[in-house]
Amino acid sequence: MRLKDKVAIITGAASGIGKDIAVVFAREGAKVAIADLNQEGADATAREIDPGGKRAIGVAMDVTDEQQVQAGTGKVIDAFGALDILVSNAGIQIVAPLVEFDFAKWKKLLAIHLDGAFLTTRAALRQMYKQRSGSVIYMGSVHSKEASVLKAPYVTAKHGLIGLAKVVAKEGAEHGVRANVICPGFVRTPLVEKQIPEQAKELGISEQEVIKNVMLKETVDGEFTTVDDVAETALFLASFGSNALTGQSIVVSHGWFMQ
Repeated sequence: MRLKDKVAIITGAASGIGKDIAVVFAREGAKVAIADLNQEGADATAREIDPGGKRAIGVAMDVTDEQQVQAGTGKVIDAFGALDILVSNAGIQIVAPLVEFDFAKWKKLLAIHLDGAFLTTRAALRQMYKQRSGSVIYMGSVHSKEASVLKAPYVTAKHGLIGLAKVVAKEGAEHGVRANVICPGFVRTPLVEKQIPEQAKELGISEQEVIKNVMLKETVDGEFTTVDDVAETALFLASFGSNALTGQSIVVSHGWFMQ
């Protein structure tokens, strides 16, 4: 088992990519905390992973709320006695032309992606530094590297996560902490399913054209990235055996954006 008895917090893990990462981590021996705004969903996912409740717990966490982040992180440390991995995965998507973008929605998206990453990272590092080891993984996007129309705050936030990861990699090095970013292409989660009709309406094209000519146009094979693709990449980063791999961003996108 590649993560035997390691302790991981995965935010936004009641469903989608976060849930799949939690399942894969648990399969590889980790104790996992399902941190999510939806407490009921977090608890349900934790029970699904471990009905006995000894190796998986649900944690109510609004990642934009400093007190909830601190309390939730403390709950995990109290339950499992350590914190080895943070996967900062919680996120939302809102699409609109920049000239029409509501400022409150801009602030909401940046708060979840960037404030949430900062608050959860800070809380995790305080424990990881005590342990002299840890791995922080941010859920970026191809939009950490590229831009798309209608996604100004999302592109801005995802670019920002790369900068944060680089700082954490430099500051955390002397404490044995690594930080990296996963940059998936389009993964057919509920978040992406919601975007398809929204973009079709905004762009005046069919939903199938959104999929073929917008979302998957630049891939080498016209295929969506899968949650399993992303989860296996998270496992690779979490279980990497040294500090050689830190401050990096790995694109998982069927060839959409090649470094």
